[in-house]
Amino acid sequence: PANLEKAMPGRTVALVSSSKVPTGAMVRDTSAEYPEWSAQQESIDSATVPEKNVYYDAGNLSDNLFRSHMPANIIVLGSAYQSGVVPISAAAIERAIELNGVAVEMNTQAFRIGRQIVIEPEFIEKLGIERLGKVNRKNTVSEGFEALIQSVPDPSEELERLLRIRVPDLVDYQNTKYAKAYVEKVSAVRAAEASVGQDTRLSETYARYLYKLMAYKDEYEVARLHRSKAFQQAVRDQFGDRSKVTYKLQPPSMRRLGLDQKIGLGRSGDVAFAVLRRMKFLRGTPLDIFGNTTHRKMERGLINEYQTMIDSVIADLRPESYDKALRIAELPDMIRGYEGVKEANVERFRQAADEILG
Repeated sequence: PANLEKAMPGRTVALVSSSKVPTGAMVRDTSAEYPEWSAQQESIDSATVPEKNVYYDAGNLSDNLFRSHMPANIIVLGSAYQSGVVPISAAAIERAIELNGVAVEMNTQAFRIGRQIVIEPEFIEKLGIERLGKVNRKNTVSEGFEALIQSVPDPSEELERLLRIRVPDLVDYQNTKYAKAYVEKVSAVRAAEASVGQDTRLSETYARYLYKLMAYKDEYEVARLHRSKAFQQAVRDQFGDRSKVTYKLQPPSMRRLGLDQKIGLGRSGDVAFAVLRRMKFLRGTPLDIFGNTTHRKMERGLINEYQTMIDSVIADLRPESYDKALRIAELPDMIRGYEGVKEANVERFRQAADEILG
């Protein structure tokens, strides 16, 4: 609003990056959501010259083309220049980039790409760019997993898709027994849901958020993810085969010893992660050296706490109580963040549950 107050309909031209960047308020409050995009664009268009405005996700484009978000503003500057709203020559702008001496080639190309987007509106589409870091998952699973998934009664297409991703993930996270327990719980909710109607939102929501709670990110999981082939390949793709990785870590166990600074681990970090990855069978057992903190106990306890809530609402599930059950199933969405932030959100989760359950 502060910027649009300075705009003038019929005169101002808007060059807009649609990249989503969380505000400080959104980081603190997990219930805060991004504004609806079409309303945002309509608001901008109403205060400017809509037929001349240019919209695209400059952050995503920059990340994909340059493996960095830094040139995003230069891309938008190029579009602004090509739109005729920057009264400086292209040669002068490129000379300024050169004189600045920082990533000259990258910024020059970014400026030219921004110009190309205006000259050729379908340019971005032709690049075939997807979101950086997007994981293309294949929904094919082994026969054992397939049989487990098919044990869920009459799953919707979306529920089946969710299970095909999450069941193998939980096996990798812990073991087959852990994944089987997940499927059995989802099956129970799906059976109760099917008995009261055709709606499938409850089982789909429950499958998402039970997985979220069961796959909490402890030391073993952090190690597994960092030693995964997907992570190793992503590092090589982004930084090259000869890149060196340093892991900046501050485990809760270190803080208990009074060490409030992060430590940097190079190759020793790879060794430590490889060892930790193989120790995941200790998770939640008396020998779990990381699992005795209040925070880890809370994370493990949330699984049963959530299950108890769901059991209470599906025990007497009726069409008129379906929405109430769905609201309970959605509650773990507010459990985000780490350490103190997560703990505060867990309290909000419990308060919300008390309000719904009465």
